[in-house]
Amino acid sequence: MSGRDENGDDGRRAGRRSRVLKTAGLVLAGALVLGTGAAGWVFWHLNDNIQSVDIDSALGDDRPPRAVTTPSPSAGASASPLPTNSLNILVLGSDSRSGEENQELGGGSSAGARSDTAMVVHLDAGRTSATVVSIPRDTLVTRPSCPLSSGGSTAVAYRAMFNSAYSVGGPVCAVKTVESITDVRMDHYIEIDFSGFAKLVDALGGVTVTTDEDIDDESSHLTLEAGTHHLDGKTALALARTRHGIGDGSDLGRIGLQQKLVKALLEQISSTDLLTDPTRLYQVADAVTGSLTTDTGLDSLSELMSLGESLKGLSSQEVKTVMMPVVPAASDANRVVADEPEASELWESLR
Repeated sequence: MSGRDENGDDGRRAGRRSRVLKTAGLVLAGALVLGTGAAGWVFWHLNDNIQSVDIDSALGDDRPPRAVTTPSPSAGASASPLPTNSLNILVLGSDSRSGEENQELGGGSSAGARSDTAMVVHLDAGRTSATVVSIPRDTLVTRPSCPLSSGGSTAVAYRAMFNSAYSVGGPVCAVKTVESITDVRMDHYIEIDFSGFAKLVDALGGVTVTTDEDIDDESSHLTLEAGTHHLDGKTALALARTRHGIGDGSDLGRIGLQQKLVKALLEQISSTDLLTDPTRLYQVADAVTGSLTTDTGLDSLSELMSLGESLKGLSSQEVKTVMMPVVPAASDANRVVADEPEASELWESLR
């Protein structure tokens, strides 16, 4: 018997087999991601990734008041409308060297951790616009007495570097210090570490950033010509840590790069259709939850998803990035202090 042509029975059977295999693969992928047992494991795994600190209990009532907003109309008797009130979130980038991944990415001593990146994220009522305020780590502040998890408390410190609050008292002291210098209540706390940031960028397929000048920083091991670059996680992290290779080598130049990265991440997230790519969605979720420490109000996948859903109307174009106004400190040219009254006026606008 002669062989069948490509349009004959054999061809049709091969086509059917191909379609069956593709369908089976899609069904299997869907079962793995959405199936009852697998979905339960995925939810448990992502939920278990998140670490938390009970900041509200530690700080008690001696804090700025929460913002009072008018509740939005109910979406329906059976619906649970997403929150739309204004919100202030302290976001810290921790340069912890603990763990092999963080040591490989960060270098240096493995002892302790510092908050080299600090941003107050203010979400306006309605959650369609936001302001991100960076606080320079070299700002001299009055660091308040902070409760310690081991008992007792730290001493008040005058003219202390802002990022020392995290070093001496962890997230609780970081929040209390921010609230003391801003008189703005931090509704939530989110901390992400080195390796987590790099994994998130990689899971999103990288980020595109345009630099205004050449960068050559031996400390962060980053060399980039001025222009537009698509960065992987490790290179994006190096950009976030760069300070010596740009401008006057101070922390203020690094803040400008970090704000570019924030915008780039928002744009990458909005342009990536994660819902149609379950594998990438899981990778992003795993990278985010695996590197987070939050307050107890955000320490579950459900709460993080609710926050994320409430921001679906927020575009990167509606996110304003600024730095707390500062001037060089009279006592030390390598340090800065809040520039008044501009700094107080900025914080007043976020209450």
